[in-house]
Amino acid sequence: MNKYITELIGTFFLVLTISLTVTTGSNFAALAIGSVLMVMVYMGGHISGAHYNPAATLGVLMLGKIESGEAVKYMIAQVVGALLGALACGWLIRTTWAPSPAGGIGPALVVEILFTFALVLVILNTTTADETEGNSYFGLAIGFTVMVGVVAVGDISGAAFNPAVGVGSIVVNVLAGDGSFADIWLYLVGPFAGGALAAVVFKVQHS
Repeated sequence: MNKYITELIGTFFLVLTISLTVTTGSNFAALAIGSVLMVMVYMGGHISGAHYNPAATLGVLMLGKIESGEAVKYMIAQVVGALLGALACGWLIRTTWAPSPAGGIGPALVVEILFTFALVLVILNTTTADETEGNSYFGLAIGFTVMVGVVAVGDISGAAFNPAVGVGSIVVNVLAGDGSFADIWLYLVGPFAGGALAAVVFKVQHS
């Protein structure tokens, strides 16, 4: 249970921070998002592996580092955490947020695949590779990867790179009467494709 609670807490603070900083128009949104992911990774890495992202859990599953039943429980905890984070934002400032493909469906799908691929590849190489076992920089690497993605393509796709972020925020946004489910597939297909591709490339890197 401690693993699932950790995954829920980490994803909660990730989505809460994304929702609050983007909704309030903070100039430091990318820095805050990357930083909260970094500190949550350091908080929970030794307990659950600190995935906080179903795409990362998929990548770890494809490497055989987690069992399928456990992976499903991780993903459920992550989505619940994301829902609670989005709900907390709505309660705190009476406004919700959800990613949207402002740059068009095609470009948004491509960047969600690319930057989730980059994120999960960094996660796998810094947290599961024998060569980097015991390192102290994994949280920095993961947090900075997300920060770079938010700055680079936030205006194209909303920079979810995480099915839990996409689903949790969109569901709450719809319940608040501010959005629709029309683009939810994008934030499932893109990140999961990127995570799966990262696992394949990781195997090639370490073959």
